[in-house]
Amino acid sequence: MDERLYVGNLAKSTTQEELASLFAQAGTVISVEIIKDRDSGQSKGFGFITMSADEAEKAIAMFNAYTLSEHELKVNVAKPRVERDRR
Repeated sequence: MDERLYVGNLAKSTTQEELASLFAQAGTVISVEIIKDRDSGQSKGFGFITMSADEAEKAIAMFNAYTLSEHELKVNVAKPRVERDRR
């Protein structure tokens, strides 16, 4: 089964390719998504990585508190998305 990881405290300049390459050290990366501001298109400083559950645990151990572009990453299992009221 696949696991979705939250990756926080990313530098605004971090690319999806850079994250995919980093997390590939822990296993096969299924998908990478960096969340961007819908108005400016600039990174919001966090994203999501999808990997198999075993590889995800390894990635958390390897990359939580890992320094990338002078930012200490926060990596953990992503919580389910909660729909918000859009007014």
